[in-house]
Parts: sequence; structure tokens; C-alpha cells
Amino acid sequence: MAKILSYEHKDTWIDRLTGVTKLAFFLVWSIISMVTYDTRVLAVMFVLSLVIFKVSQIRKDQVMSVFKFILFFLILNVLFIYIFSPDQGCKIYHSRTVLLPLGGHYDLTYEQLFYELNIVLKYFTVAPAVLMFVLTTHPSEFAASLNRLKIGYTVDYAVALALRYIPDVQRDYTTIKHAQEARGIEMSSKASLFKRTKHMAAIIFPLIFTSMDRIDVVSTAMELRGFGKKKKRTWYSARVLTRNDYLVLIFLLLFTIVSLFITFHNGSRFYNPF
Repeated sequence: MAKILSYEHKDTWIDRLTGVTKLAFFLVWSIISMVTYDTRVLAVMFVLSLVIFKVSQIRKDQVMSVFKFILFFLILNVLFIYIFSPDQGCKIYHSRTVLLPLGGHYDLTYEQLFYELNIVLKYFTVAPAVLMFVLTTHPSEFAASLNRLKIGYTVDYAVALALRYIPDVQRDYTTIKHAQEARGIEMSSKASLFKRTKHMAAIIFPLIFTSMDRIDVVSTAMELRGFGKKKKRTWYSARVLTRNDYLVLIFLLLFTIVSLFITFHNGSRFYNPF
């Protein structure tokens, strides 16, 4: 089973950036993407996200399952927006140009398509940045980065442990799945989707108990070592900022200023080509 959403060390330009820089990029990129509806800004961010994702050398098998999950919810989101608010684009852009007459409010308009295009761009702008951040940042370095933002180290450790044990949970899932198949429970693609969903309980419950046992072992070990006794602690994985880190941070600052100016200079978050 491919290790999805698990850190893998590589010697790329992005991997050599510190966790603080990658965390800042992730936060700024996500916030700008959520705030703006300017298609020009989103298009530039989408292209840059693809370039950064390519440079990070992330393999397809690491993200394909997550990408399919995101794509599924994207399709549902776009579909439900059209079903429950088919005139949202017309209200935003103050015009109505019918592309395909379907009757009443459900006429397909250019404005609605353009609005939903922005929604799609938002998904494909944020998703590569999130995946790049998770897959190129060591959990311990991520915890050190959170601590530099003045977040309590107990919270930092909880996040780091959650990321660190993703590969272990995947390995346990595969082991339990093979064990259940050896007992005659069909879990492969040969079985129907309904049967696989029904048999999923044969994996979920043992996986939950295994994870709870691991949590108990780790928490006991940390308690025996006095974890949480002191208010502060040092970080072995913390790294100092390099020249490339400062260049990325300067780029983020400039990009934020330009993006917000383009977004709000006409008094609206929406770019209106109509």
C-alpha cells in the first residue's frame, strides 16, 4: 500500500526550506485563496501551485487517493451550488446571460459558470499547497515551527505525533485488511462496492483498538519522562532561516500586497468580466 500523506525525505529546493517558511507559505496561500474571488489572482496562484507541486517531486501514489477524495467533494460542492443557488453568479455580477435555457431559475448562465469556475480554482489552488506542505515537512520540524509561532509545545507535539503516525496507521490498515481477506472476507475490487462498504467494519474496529493501544503506550511513555512539566523546551529539529527562506518570505509579503490590492481596488472581491 502506498504511503499517502506521509513525509518522505528528498533533497529538493523546497525540502531545504525551513518548516517556518513552509508554514508561512501554507497559511498565506490558504488565506488569500479563501479571501479573493478575483479570477486573475486565482489563476496565477493555480499556475504557481502546480509549479511548486512539480518542483517538490511528490509522487502520484502519495496523493492520488487524497486527490480523488478532494475531487469528489469538489464535484458535490459545484453541483449543490447550482441546485440550491443557480442564480448566485447573476446576483454577484449583476447581469444574466443565458447559455442553455433549462427553465426558470435553472437556466444555465455564463455568470453562474464563471462563479463556479472560481470555486474550482480555489480548490485547485489550495490543495497542491496543502499536500506540498504536509509531504515535505518533517513532523518534528513542523512542531518546532508551530512553537516559534508561540503555540504551546504540548499542542505542537500532539500535531507532530498525529502526522508521524499516519504511516503506522496505514500499515496497520493493510495488515488487518490482509488478515480479514485470509479469513474469507472479500475486500478487493472483485467485490461490489456495497459489500466492500459492509465489510469495512471488519477493518475499522480493529484499527481503532490498535490505534488506541498505541496512544496509551505513547502517552504513558511521555508521562514517565515528565512531558509537560516545564513551561518551555528546546527543539532538536528547529533550523535557522537561510537566504532562500528570506527570499520566499519576501515573495509572500509582496504577493500578498499585490493580490489584496488587485482584489479590493474596485471595492469588491469579485472580478467582473461582464
